[in-house]
Amino acid sequence: MVRKIDKDKARFDQIIRGRIKKDLKKYITGREMIGRKGRNIISIPVPQIDLPRFHYGDNQKSGVGQGEGEQGTPVQGDDGQGAAGDQPGQHILEVEVTLEELAKILGEELELPNIKPKGKSRIMAASGRYSGIRRIGPESLRHFKRTYRQALKRQISMGDYDIDNPIIVPINDDKRYRSWTERQNPDNNAVIIYMMDVSGSMGREQKEVVRLEAFWIDTWLRSQYKNLERRFIVHDAAAKEVDEHTFFHIRESGGTKISSALVLCNQLIEEKFLPYEWNIYPFHFSDGDNWSGRDTEKCIDVLKDNLLPVCNVFCYGQVKSAYGSGQFKRDLDKVFNDDERVISSDIPDRDAIMDSIKDFLGKGK
Repeated sequence: MVRKIDKDKARFDQIIRGRIKKDLKKYITGREMIGRKGRNIISIPVPQIDLPRFHYGDNQKSGVGQGEGEQGTPVQGDDGQGAAGDQPGQHILEVEVTLEELAKILGEELELPNIKPKGKSRIMAASGRYSGIRRIGPESLRHFKRTYRQALKRQISMGDYDIDNPIIVPINDDKRYRSWTERQNPDNNAVIIYMMDVSGSMGREQKEVVRLEAFWIDTWLRSQYKNLERRFIVHDAAAKEVDEHTFFHIRESGGTKISSALVLCNQLIEEKFLPYEWNIYPFHFSDGDNWSGRDTEKCIDVLKDNLLPVCNVFCYGQVKSAYGSGQFKRDLDKVFNDDERVISSDIPDRDAIMDSIKDFLGKGK
């Protein structure tokens, strides 16, 4: 039987879900959610929600539709001007949403297909079932047939079985219990390798755009894979692997050699993420400036010969900056125009993050 409070909670959850979905773009382009991220839940600020209620009373003298005025006369309201007051204002309510639910909302709003992991992973995950039998255990797991059979065998062997009065009385030594048998099953796993240009033209706002997009990419891919690893590479004229905090807060300087990041990414895959065990997603973010056309040619060679054969997809996001030429995306599009393994996306500002996520994840690879 469904209790009224359960129905009310389900209705409230549905209202909250609708509000989040309606304002999803605002949440994607804002940073307040990332600061409220827990291990499995997100605290989302939403305007206070008042459920409609009927109020009973005498309404003959005032109210909407009463008093002076003609039909069609607009209702006069407060224009927001005036002195300071002592009355409470509208408050913000924080609601907790699981990352799984947030991923569902993202997938529905952007119409993202579920990802089909490539191949069979050799990473093993523990699972099990009650398929074994043992002599000790809780009474709730006692196996009736095995216990009866054991008692029958004992009584027959001891000559206590009476065929005319076949009463079987198990003793403690006859009891048998179900036992948990653990087995290893193949599990699909994924690694995201984030690469970012941190040269002089990539400023704080460009990094913030990358950070926001990375959060939502993580959210979706976590809903598709049981185990998700994340690695971070920064580069100017040289590349190095860093932790997440350094990735988003390192100060910008130096020139740009994009090939340095791709070469390091390939080394990382070869050493730690074998392609037959992992679904591999390299994401590179830059403003499109590269040191030279020759380095761009080297990038294309590394992609063709090393990364594309082992990765699910290679994603390049070009963040607009005041100094970036945007040439690298044009070069990629020219060479890999017909290759579905390479996806490039323009990200001129925060409002373009949603479209960029759909570009990257919309093919279900």
